[in-house]
Amino acid sequence: MPSRPDPKQIEAALMGGEALYTREEAVRRAGAPQEFATRIWRALGFAARGDDTPAFTESDVEALRITANLLANGVLDEEAAIRLARAMGQTMARLAEWQTSILTTLDYTPPETVEGGQLAPLVGITKDLLPDVERLLVHIWRRQLAASAARTLAVLEKNEDAAPNYFPLVVGFADLVSFTTLSRELDEAGLAEVVEGFEATSADIVASSGGRVVKTLGDEVLYVTNSAAQAAEIALQLADGVKTHVEVPDVRVGLAYGPVLALLGDVFGTTVNRASRLTSFARPGTVLIDEALAGLLEDDDSYQVVRVRPRHAHGLGQIQPYALRRSFEVVLGTP
Repeated sequence: MPSRPDPKQIEAALMGGEALYTREEAVRRAGAPQEFATRIWRALGFAARGDDTPAFTESDVEALRITANLLANGVLDEEAAIRLARAMGQTMARLAEWQTSILTTLDYTPPETVEGGQLAPLVGITKDLLPDVERLLVHIWRRQLAASAARTLAVLEKNEDAAPNYFPLVVGFADLVSFTTLSRELDEAGLAEVVEGFEATSADIVASSGGRVVKTLGDEVLYVTNSAAQAAEIALQLADGVKTHVEVPDVRVGLAYGPVLALLGDVFGTTVNRASRLTSFARPGTVLIDEALAGLLEDDDSYQVVRVRPRHAHGLGQIQPYALRRSFEVVLGTP
């Protein structure tokens, strides 16, 4: 049985060298304040290391030096630096876990035989694929940053009262209705396949129609758009396009329009809660929207907006839902 690679060897290959410095040595070489360095390390999501343990590489020292210079030159204040570190740390941690789960399934054969059993793809990619993947990562980050800036500017120009982190959006929740049933019927591998298929299909539909996936929660997807028509199109495609059980629509969607607080890459507020409640009221394969969004869509000939019975939502009071359909659909009833 082939031996497994030493985690330290993997770390050295990925980081461009072995860990050489203790915490105190790394901080001193980087020229960073001790307390600031500790806060940055925690914000990135890494466990504390012993004071006498060499745990930091040359690249760690350089990263800390860059961050300390941004602080010293007044480009960032300490709180902004910590917030950026936390954002990058949490995002990259999830990305790394996701990539590792993919790489360990690859049938990857490097130019030279590499021992390591199931971890062989990880060892191989450090030598052969890492430079290209790293360049792609930076490019995709720049592309996403440009798209985010464009979306924010569009919202601010459209709404005079909007603030950089508080502005109106259409919020959508798509929920996989039979997830609980499927979790009892399928084994872990089968359930994972359903979840990944749902997330992949949802992400494709949202992106192709101009929306943005905020987060996925296994059996639920949260997305936002700046446009009522885009949100409606995404919702109808999701409700009709995701089938997991005996080939019937298995997704229900709730949409709400109003101000949201955009923070930490997420969205918060009453509008988000309202969209979530509407999703719970909807039947499989249907879309429910709130009164504010219904007002924006009522003159759009592409859609039917049908008032249904009011519902009481805990913490929100009475909600007036509207069923959203395409104009050419035959109305057989209301949710």
